[in-house]
Formats: sequence, structure tokens, C-alpha cells
Amino acid sequence: MESDQEQNNKPDAPTSDLKGPNNDEDEISVVLIAVRFRPKWPPSHYNAGNVPVMDAEWVVVPKEHGIEVGRVLGRPVVIKMPVKALPPKVERLASTHEIELYYRNLDREKDARDICAERVLALGLSMKLVRVESFFDGSKVVFYYSAEGRVDFRELVKDLVKTLRTRVEMRQIGIRHETKMIGGVGICGREFCCASFLQGFDPVSIKMAKTQNLPLNPNKISGICGRLLCCLTYEYGTYLEFAKGMPLLGKPCDTPAGRGKVIRRDILSQTVTVVLPDNTQSEFKISEFEQHRLQQKKKPKSSAKSITHSPKQKRSGSKPGMEKKRQEHSTASKDNASRSKDRTKEKNLKTKGKNRHDKGGRAQSKAKKNK
Repeated sequence: MESDQEQNNKPDAPTSDLKGPNNDEDEISVVLIAVRFRPKWPPSHYNAGNVPVMDAEWVVVPKEHGIEVGRVLGRPVVIKMPVKALPPKVERLASTHEIELYYRNLDREKDARDICAERVLALGLSMKLVRVESFFDGSKVVFYYSAEGRVDFRELVKDLVKTLRTRVEMRQIGIRHETKMIGGVGICGREFCCASFLQGFDPVSIKMAKTQNLPLNPNKISGICGRLLCCLTYEYGTYLEFAKGMPLLGKPCDTPAGRGKVIRRDILSQTVTVVLPDNTQSEFKISEFEQHRLQQKKKPKSSAKSITHSPKQKRSGSKPGMEKKRQEHSTASKDNASRSKDRTKEKNLKTKGKNRHDKGGRAQSKAKKNK
């Protein structure tokens, strides 16, 4: 008979990483486990494959710099994942010697942290030591620190190399990564998302808070790190989807009670508050807006007054208003033509009178010369 603990530690499905007959071509069954490498570090996910893992089991997993020993958190879960997004596989279960080396590395990291903090004070460097990580094989020790600007740590590195007798690397991190490494409890009462399950940081903007109708108070929408809350990105896509078709805030819109201006929107309840011309506020649902639009479309256009058309108008298909405009235009053109003719006649008469006057003057001058 198996104990209850052994039965609970069994995976929910057979441990197999091969394609099943009913699986899609781009998906594969994976035995997923969460592995934590240091106390209070966020876990990383791996594919257990055919390795018989259980809760709180020690396993050896691959890393960028080599292998690491970590502890399994929770029961393994069998899920389907795309082939392109498969996590790395667990190599094997850790031996007793490897577990002892793991705890020795923890003590080594603590001693290295104390030595580095002492040397930072002695050298007067403006930097804050956040975390120390020693590789499992002891080939390198990485020091994570935060600082406002660049730090000249050449003397510090020389002292650390002499004392620790291994390679030393200094990595400067930002305020968000510092909070992720230190950990803590947020204003929601839960552990920081970045320190518990988030692997990376997505960009967060103030527009996300405005879309979700959150108060734009920095104390309420900022985390302990002083940056905008990472959880603002969780429901942002849902709000954008629900906001489609809603009138924009501060814009005029047609309502069943008349035309008004939008002053408030409740995206989750799908309601809009509008100020009407008489300064009264009314709340409408989006369904009421849609019904109002449909009614406006169904209404017939205002019928024009019945006007009798002449046979010529019916043949030509011209409207009476257009006929009147044409008649007015023709009369105006006739008047302009008659006026232009009168002007040309006056000009001709004037030119004739001038010519006669000139001829008379010439004749008088010739008579005077003959005398």
C-alpha cells in the first residue's frame, strides 16, 4: 500500500514527452515543474520529461553558465505546449554530494556578500549591494548592485579576486530589478508579482491607468519601487476590448434624451454618463445607444412639398428649383448682354464725335493758313 504522501506526489498524467495520437502537430505533452534555485527567488519552469520528480525533490537543470541544483515546488503538471516554446529539460535527480555543494555555495555567497559590503564602505563607493550569486561549480561570483550613476569599482574587484580566489563580475541593475531580488509585500497584501512569478518586465504607461478609470494618484498606482504597478497590464487588454463602440470621454454624442457631452464612462458595467443641454446628467447603457442609432436610421427622410412639374421638366428630369435657377441665370445673362451692347454704342458715339471734332479743327487750321 502506498502512503497518501506518495500518491499526492504522483503527476496527474503519465510522464511522457512524446506526441500522442490525438495531439496537434504543433503541440506536445510536457511534464512541467517549477524549480527554485535559492530561497525567496522566483521559480523557473522546466520539462521533467521521463525523470521521476516529486514535490520538494532536488534536481539538476541546465543553465547558461553550466548546471545548477534546485528544488521542485509543487506537483508536476502535464500540459500541452507548442514545440517552439518548450522549456529546457531536467537532466537528472541531484545526488547527496550535489545537495551538500548547494548548501556550501549558500554559505560562500553569504561570506562574499559580507566581504564586498566591507570593502565598499572602506573604498567609499556610492553603490548598494543587492545580491550575490555563486555558480554551482565555483568558477565565478556575480555581485548585483544598484547605483545612481557609473561606479569605478576596479579596486573593489581586485580586492575581491584576491580574497575569494575566483573570477568576479559586477552587474548594475535598475530599481525594478532591485525590488524583484529583495522581494516584499505589495499594497494588495500579496507578495510582489515580480518576486513571485514574473520573469520579465513589460512596459507600463499612464494610459493604462486612464483606460481602467483608476485614480491618477502616484501613491495608488505606483509600487514600492516607485514605478507604475506591473498589474496595470493584466486587465488592460480586456478594458480595450470592452471599450470598443463606446463614445469617447469629453466628446459630444447623440442620446435618446438628446445631444449631450460624455463626462464619465464605466467600461465594466457598459454605461455612459452624459450632460444634456439643460445641465442635467443622465446615465445610459450602450444597448440604449445602439437602439437609438437603429431608430434614427429607420426614420424616413423629411418629405418635400408636392410641386407640379411641366412636361418639359419631366422629360428632362430637372427639378423645379433647378429650373428657376436656370431662368434667373438666363435673364441675368440677357441683361448683362444688353448692358454691354449699350456701353459699346456709347463708346462708338463718343469716338465718332471725337473724329468729327478733329476733322473740323483741321479744316479751320487749313483755312487760316490759306488766308
